[in-house]
Amino acid sequence: MPPSVHLEPPSGVVLCIDDNQDVLECEKTFLESFGYTVLTARSGSRGLELASLQSIDVVIVDYFMPEMNGQEVAIEMRRLMPQAPIIMLSAARDIPEQVLKSVDAFVAKDRLASQLLSTIAQLHGCGSIPPHPYDA
Repeated sequence: MPPSVHLEPPSGVVLCIDDNQDVLECEKTFLESFGYTVLTARSGSRGLELASLQSIDVVIVDYFMPEMNGQEVAIEMRRLMPQAPIIMLSAARDIPEQVLKSVDAFVAKDRLASQLLSTIAQLHGCGSIPPHPYDA
């Protein structure tokens, strides 16, 4: 009989940066339901401030934002926390290649439920993701 496999729930601190409060709430609720601790920021400068005060495991940043766009945030985040993977999340599908080079992965907002968890797991090295009702 094979040994039983016990999967630990994902853990870690995820920083979500997006100027849209509804999107932030959706990301926070979704990721917390899988065991992540989620910090949110409605601007790039606030996200960078949080990252300077907290230990962050993964950063998720929107591309189109006022003040600083996602690429500018990603470049500054790399300087501040070079070890943290950065995922760009956007409704736009025509993100310039140069922008995508500044992040570790891209997830379209309409694929959030189906791709975000596996992308975080792959970049953060948390292994398998347990099944969840959102995975329909």
